[in-house]
Amino acid sequence: MAGAKTVLVFMLVGAVIGAVAASFVVPPVLSWYNATGTIAPSGHVETLCDLPEMIRYTARSLFRGQLIGAGIGAVLFFFPGIATVRRRAAAVPAVGQPSSNPAV
Repeated sequence: MAGAKTVLVFMLVGAVIGAVAASFVVPPVLSWYNATGTIAPSGHVETLCDLPEMIRYTARSLFRGQLIGAGIGAVLFFFPGIATVRRRAAAVPAVGQPSSNPAV
C-alpha cells in the first residue's frame, strides 16, 4: 500500500508541475494566433473578432493545455515513482528471510 501511495504522490506532483508549465507555455502560443485589433485615430478600438467567442476559445484552450500538461507530467513522474518504490523494496530485506550473517 505504501508503494502505491508513493507512486500516486509522484504522479500528483508531476500533474501539478505539468499544469503550471502549461500555464506559462499556452498563452504565448495563443497570442501569435489571435490579433486583438487596431486603435483607430478616433481612439475607438475596432475588434477583428467576436469578443465573447474569443474569450470562450481562449479559456477553453488554456484549460485544455493545462489538462494535457497535467497528464504528461503525471505520466512522466509515474516512472520515477515506480523506480523509488523498487529501490526502497530492494533496500529493505523481506521479513522472515534469514540474514547473510546469522548470529552464532
